[in-house]
Parts: sequence; structure tokens; C-alpha cells
Amino acid sequence: MEKKLTAKERILRVAEQLFYREGVRAVGIDRIIQESGVAKASFYRNFATKDDLVVAYLELHRERVMGNIAHARQQRPDSVLAQLRYLMEYTADRMKLPTYRGCAFMNTAVEFPETDHPDHVKALDSRNEVWNHIEDMAREAGLPKPRELTEQLRMLWSGAAMVAYINKEEFKPQSFSDAANALIDSQAAAAAK
Repeated sequence: MEKKLTAKERILRVAEQLFYREGVRAVGIDRIIQESGVAKASFYRNFATKDDLVVAYLELHRERVMGNIAHARQQRPDSVLAQLRYLMEYTADRMKLPTYRGCAFMNTAVEFPETDHPDHVKALDSRNEVWNHIEDMAREAGLPKPRELTEQLRMLWSGAAMVAYINKEEFKPQSFSDAANALIDSQAAAAAK
């Protein structure tokens, strides 16, 4: 028997779907209340403002992405380099899904360009935390320049995420994987010298 979701969980589930699919600014509180089936008072007991809900949505997304990293580690437990490669291939495959709409963190940061806005701050903090974990993996793998590799992979991934969203028919996951692996292999070769 499936556990019944709390009002907060229902609100967050609906917000997550709508914010990701349509954009944060395009979706109003009244629509989230209606589609989640909660009372307005219940909504505001759980989220005092829309920004509070957006921050919770970004936190949920961050947890999911961190779950992808954990998944990569489980799939390739014997080699951190293999984990990095798997993570790049896994994310490339996810970009090809029909529901893919880019990076939730980048999308939110673009929607809220004011750098001190709580949604912008949370989006960047979450994105940076994810990439810090990837840098830790590169360091753990013994690569000579983990920060440089991470910056290169982040640039490559960011561009691929946008291409996969705006030009889905032409996006080739293998092209992204090949480029990511070339960067990883270059560092691995330097470490082996």
C-alpha cells in the first residue's frame, strides 16, 4: 500500500512538475493549490511565500542530482574514473528524455537574474554543491587538475543541457559523452605519467 502524501509533499510534487516544465515565474500559487488539492491555508502553513516553495523545489532537485552521483558510485564501485565516465553518460542519456527541459538550477537563475534574490542564490548554491562533489570525485581519482577538469566538464555539460532542451532532435548524447570522456582521459593520461 502506497503511503499517502502529506499536503506539503503534494504541493512540492505539483510545484516540481510545473516549475520544471513551464518555469517558475509562469506558475502561480493558485494553480499549485488547485492542482495539489490542498486548501489555501494549508499551502501557507507549509510555505509562507512562493520563494519558500521555490527554494524547497530547488533543494528537492539538488537531492535528486546528488542521488544520480550516488547511483554512479554504486554502478562503478571499483573506479572513481569509471564513476565519472558513467555519470557523464547517465546524464547525457537523461538529456534525451522527451520531458527534459534543461537544468533546473540554470533555468531558475536565469528567471531570477538579481544575484541577491533567494531563488537565484539557492539555484547557484545548489548547482555549485553538485559540481563540488564532482570535483571531489576527480580529486579522489588522483587526477592532477581536478578543479580545471570540473570547470571544463561544467562548461561542456551546461552547453549540452541547453542544446538538449532547445534542439532536442539534433542533440546526440554520444557526442557529449565522447567530449566529456576526452577531457577525463586527458587528465588520466597526465596522472599516469
